[in-house]
Amino acid sequence: MSEGYEIAHVDDLEELPINDGEFVWRPVRRRFGISAFGTNAYTAKAGQRVLEEHYERDGHEELYVVLRGRATFTLGDDEVDAPAGTLVFTRPGTKRGAIAAEDGTAVLAVGAKPGVVFEPSPWEDIFAAFSYAGKGEIEKARELITAAVARRPDEWQGHFNAACFEILHGDQETGIAHLQTAYELDPERVAEAAAKDSDFDPVRDVPRVSAIAGKTNAGGKGA
Repeated sequence: MSEGYEIAHVDDLEELPINDGEFVWRPVRRRFGISAFGTNAYTAKAGQRVLEEHYERDGHEELYVVLRGRATFTLGDDEVDAPAGTLVFTRPGTKRGAIAAEDGTAVLAVGAKPGVVFEPSPWEDIFAAFSYAGKGEIEKARELITAAVARRPDEWQGHFNAACFEILHGDQETGIAHLQTAYELDPERVAEAAAKDSDFDPVRDVPRVSAIAGKTNAGGKGA
């Protein structure tokens, strides 16, 4: 590695399955320590999701580059075939997602909000943590979640995800305490999210949890 540049192949990037392996995140921004813009890569086998279906709001623009393979993009109400070399630019508010059409398909995403200094997602480490946990690296995952909560102790999302993590992988009492803290920070949003999140099913009958999350869920996961 030179002081002036770094080089990595997409296959050499860390491989982090997301949403129980629904798609694979290959961290690019984290790998290089990029601070000016957001960028990540995603890889998938044929038929698997290579880009989650989502919207970007508040003026956030994104460019996707199909590095190899082939993908079928959903863009608003359209489906677009995107072989290797295709560039797809999406404006704010446009629904987007993609399914790999060939094994080994890789897509690079680059995004930022015009005129605004880029700040990495405060919850990026949480996404990584759940992936590490899925691979059995529980302590590494816990360290990332603990650090994320400590950086933003007054925001409910960190405590909510810490609750999910502890209930699934650690101490249920600690998880319930995090849920209560999240609820105190934003009762309406936390009650709604917890009621839909299957991570709370193991403790949904605990009075402190049922008072927040109720006893039914819609199969959701995470915040």
